[in-house]
Amino acid sequence: MATGSRVSRPRTSIWLSERKASKRKGEQQPAGLDHVKIVAATVRLLDAEGLAGFSMRRLAAELGVTAMSVYWYVETKDQLLELALDAAMGEMSLPAGSLGPVEGYEHLGHLEPEERDWRDQLRQIASEYRRLLVAHPWLSPLTGEYMNIGPNAMAFSTAVQRVLHNSGLPTSEVPGALALVFQFVYGFSTIEGRFAARCRAAGVSQDEFFAEMMGTIEGRPEFDESRALMEARGGSTVQEMRERDFTFALDCAIAGIEALRDG
Repeated sequence: MATGSRVSRPRTSIWLSERKASKRKGEQQPAGLDHVKIVAATVRLLDAEGLAGFSMRRLAAELGVTAMSVYWYVETKDQLLELALDAAMGEMSLPAGSLGPVEGYEHLGHLEPEERDWRDQLRQIASEYRRLLVAHPWLSPLTGEYMNIGPNAMAFSTAVQRVLHNSGLPTSEVPGALALVFQFVYGFSTIEGRFAARCRAAGVSQDEFFAEMMGTIEGRPEFDESRALMEARGGSTVQEMRERDFTFALDCAIAGIEALRDG
């Protein structure tokens, strides 16, 4: 039982309620603004300054309007962030469908069949999700903050469900396979994006930063095993090493799904 403190309740979703403008008496709709322009500006601002630097006043200045003009279209900052989250999700290139209808999942039938192996489709979706999270580092913390049930997020969810159902896994095991693949991608990409952001902030390339980090442990015996492991990764650049790691880890996940299915 909470005493003397405010209990934070889970957020609802803008997608579960009718979106309406916060009109105030005597106010008219600002000229030249709409939801699309506001959300696009929000994404640009979040990319440039991150969540910590984002505010409704800062957004209004970016748009050249007053903060009240923005509130004509969205009621809260949370609503706007949720809209930006889904807008970014729409940047992914997803398979048009999967390998055909799956019994029990007829509601997914609006996706056109695509003659590609489910493994290739899963690799495509995982790579697109990785690219998205690295391009927009602010997405990672927002993913758990909101329900993430906008149209673009649901298209993503539908695509991965179709692909994994076509792997032949029993329905009861599909959620676990989804968690295996996409929580791996989430963690990998979040770290990748934060490292890239740190390098940009320091004004150095990722290769320069990595070389400096490795130099700090040179000659330190307690780091011998870690240094040997890093050297064995192969690749002459950070990006090459990262690509090898991501590809191999994803291959391991897919192999595990196949082994469980065939076992």
